[in-house]
Amino acid sequence: MNNTFYEMIFKRKSFHIFRNVVDESISEGELNDIQKAYLEFNPLNPEIKTAIRIVPEKQTNCKRGGEYCILLYSEKKDGYLQNIGYLGEQLDLYLVSQNIGTLWFGIGKTQEKPFEDMEFVIMFSVRKISDDSKYRKDMFKSKRKSIEEIWEGEQIMGVTDIVRFAPSACNSQPWLVKNNGKLSVYRYKKPGKRGIMPTDKVSFYNRIDIGIFICFMDICLEHSGIGFEKKLYSDDGEDKEFVLNAEYRLD
Repeated sequence: MNNTFYEMIFKRKSFHIFRNVVDESISEGELNDIQKAYLEFNPLNPEIKTAIRIVPEKQTNCKRGGEYCILLYSEKKDGYLQNIGYLGEQLDLYLVSQNIGTLWFGIGKTQEKPFEDMEFVIMFSVRKISDDSKYRKDMFKSKRKSIEEIWEGEQIMGVTDIVRFAPSACNSQPWLVKNNGKLSVYRYKKPGKRGIMPTDKVSFYNRIDIGIFICFMDICLEHSGIGFEKKLYSDDGEDKEFVLNAEYRLD
């Protein structure tokens, strides 16, 4: 992982509306750099083909004041949603490091056609942010579940307290980690609760969220100097309370 990603966790914020930001465009060189950087990111599954396209926001249904939207495409294979979440969060943190503000826009639609044999999955709205004061000032004031709600068993300083700040659709935070000699990461859905998302979209977006969470987990473990082996599990989106997505054996 890029060494700057951990630092960017503390800086990033979701720009639900790009308001009162300096009117500065993302340059052509920066657009090219984004494309190049994406090719260097680590996928969860290297056998799943993905790609990004960058288009003006006005070519999508996103109306959040962004300049561009970055469209994420993928083959539809087992684990493709987690893979897109994992890659997309690296993109998110990279953009923050370049002072480009981001918004995961989950209900995005685009006029663009499928790309080669890949389908559109999700998009970011992005805009240049030249004033650091527009970013997050204190991550720990963000609204997130408590450690006790997302982690069972012995806690790991620098990991347990940080991974809970991973972004998620509608701030649903659909994850639970159980530490019982290994770290087991579950997609978790509280019975009878789905928030404001349409019922048929919950598992779709929550599997992307789990990929984002696993990205945070990897970044935090690496930053803490903790070696690990990671095993991924299939998740077909079944409507269950707990669905195992990953296990970590720590060195």
